[in-house]
Amino acid sequence: MRLPHDASRQTAADGFILVAVLWIIAALATLASIFSFYLANTAVSLSVNDNSIQSEALVYASLELTAYQVSTPKSDGPPVLADGSRRVDPNIPPPPTRGDFSFRLGRANVAVNFISEAARIDLNAASPQLVANFFVGLGAQPQQAQEYADRIDGWITTPRPASRFATAENNEETLYRAAGRSYSPRGAPFAHIDELSLVLGLPAALIERAKPFLTVYSGKGQIDVLDAAPEVIAAIPGVTPNLLSNLAEARRAGADPQVMQRLLGALPLQGVVSVEGGDAYRVQVRVRYDNGRQDASEVVIVTGLADKPYRVLWWRDGFDALSTLPGQPAPLPR
Repeated sequence: MRLPHDASRQTAADGFILVAVLWIIAALATLASIFSFYLANTAVSLSVNDNSIQSEALVYASLELTAYQVSTPKSDGPPVLADGSRRVDPNIPPPPTRGDFSFRLGRANVAVNFISEAARIDLNAASPQLVANFFVGLGAQPQQAQEYADRIDGWITTPRPASRFATAENNEETLYRAAGRSYSPRGAPFAHIDELSLVLGLPAALIERAKPFLTVYSGKGQIDVLDAAPEVIAAIPGVTPNLLSNLAEARRAGADPQVMQRLLGALPLQGVVSVEGGDAYRVQVRVRYDNGRQDASEVVIVTGLADKPYRVLWWRDGFDALSTLPGQPAPLPR
């Protein structure tokens, strides 16, 4: 027979154990909740990484196919002749300067556009007159446009050794110091087109309008008139409105390079225009996955290398990276 005080003591102990068990259960529930949250975030992170890896692989596949399409079959004999000129085989067509194609890989449809980078004005190779004319076409006053072209030329020109004849007018570094800039001109080629924002005196709005027509990757002072935008062709010294109209009509009709060359041959445009591309291409890739997700990338590559099919010069992801190319982009296959 238990005494009353023993029953009271046991009831208190049972209550303490129950409270402890409840606390343990609550702690375990909290830990389970944290763990499930961690697992969910990990799954999302892995999914994002997996999607990025997939998209990157599809872009690389697009670049491989582009490099294949613009590769020229090898001709018999040495590629360079004794006089230093390149061997030209009339039986082998030149590589295309632009094109588009699409393919399906995995669970995605991919559309690709490519165009010769020579369709743009290369700031590291173009003449100041061509650059000035281009800025005039974008709305700048002729005197201002010439000043902008001079500052761009001064940015890439190797500084001359200091001398007693140096003045603020012919010393780019002095101009930058006088303007309160904490840096000097590069004195070497542009590394990237966005470097234009560092050039003294160029308005930001003008730079944004100009960037879709400029490059630093073609390495050519000549403009590929087969593919260049009207804004670029109009900047070529010696091009008249009538010639610009004739060129546009010939391009719409799909005229071959020989016809275009005849249109240009009567004018003093040698060294400025070309009906050939180069080794650098701008490639736009659009990806649509079966689940509705879409990705895009724009890449500049150089081909014609001895050790590999191509090399990447510039890469940017996202639809905002896509610049406007002459002509319509290839539609995404459904």
